[in-house]
Amino acid sequence: MSELIVLGYDDRAVANRVFAEVQKLGDSHAIELTGLAVVSVDAEGKTHVDTPARRKGEAALSATAGALWGMVFGMIILTPGIGVVGAAVGGLIGKLNQMGVDNKFRDKVQSLLSPGSSAVVVMASQVSEDRFTAAVEQFGGTVLKTSLSEESERELAEQLAGPDSTG
Repeated sequence: MSELIVLGYDDRAVANRVFAEVQKLGDSHAIELTGLAVVSVDAEGKTHVDTPARRKGEAALSATAGALWGMVFGMIILTPGIGVVGAAVGGLIGKLNQMGVDNKFRDKVQSLLSPGSSAVVVMASQVSEDRFTAAVEQFGGTVLKTSLSEESERELAEQLAGPDSTG
């Protein structure tokens, strides 16, 4: 079972500090990260997704995992269609809905992201709730959570990978 946690902030600088704190939790094994990103909305309303692989050349997550969860975060938070088109979007949205990341959850996340605001999006296979809470509560913000089964997460990864193109 994985946890999807979205931490919303009015200030990008605070979100960056939380991002760094969550990475420290990962390094100390208080949380087993499978995805991590800062999503921010600039003054013009444009949304940016920043993953560990894109920050200072860090390799906390593999490039594949970063791209995979970057797309998942985009599907959760942004208008459907980032990086994919047509029937693939419908299939991914359907899979996210089955996983508990339905329109209601996505609407809550989107309500956190007005121009100038940011959110830290955490996907974790294990979370030490007490250590996680102690580390992030000092920053305030809004917390949204949902759980994803391992099977649903695997199915989503397979769907994102697309059909095998070896032939």
